[in-house]
Amino acid sequence: MKRVAEPIERTFTDRDRQRLSRALRSAEAARLFRRLQAILLVAEGRRVPDVAAITGLARSSVYHLVRQYLHTHDVSSVADDARTGRPRVATAITDERILDELRRTPSVFSYRTNVWTVELLAVHLSTRYQCSISPRTLRRRMKEMGLRSKRPRYVYSEKEPHRAQKKGRLSGS
Repeated sequence: MKRVAEPIERTFTDRDRQRLSRALRSAEAARLFRRLQAILLVAEGRRVPDVAAITGLARSSVYHLVRQYLHTHDVSSVADDARTGRPRVATAITDERILDELRRTPSVFSYRTNVWTVELLAVHLSTRYQCSISPRTLRRRMKEMGLRSKRPRYVYSEKEPHRAQKKGRLSGS
């Protein structure tokens, strides 16, 4: 017994199915792949609730994608548009300004250390340029610039005089 085709299924052509399968093979983004897969499954005659279960999309999303594709018969119509992303934080603190501050020692600015830590540099840049930057953001920006940040290791210049007594008789120090 042959089932009656839904109105959505009747408007797909063989050329649409070829175009969708070709685009599906070359899709690199997972979101685009899932969308194309949903449209292709509907074009092959699968029911929308089954397609939604297979692809993990909502039924309304599948209907919307199919309508969107059938309006233009263009694969790029279901692709994501370019996104601008989150606006950059602390635009006054540029890469050049970070490098300028790193070239100087913190003692020049009356800090009680000779080594910059990311936290100290973030506080310094925030007060100097009157815009807030978190240590996490500064660490990410420094990584983008190719800089590495490590915590300073405090090493004593000579061994303790009573180290052997503290460690025991058999320590080789």
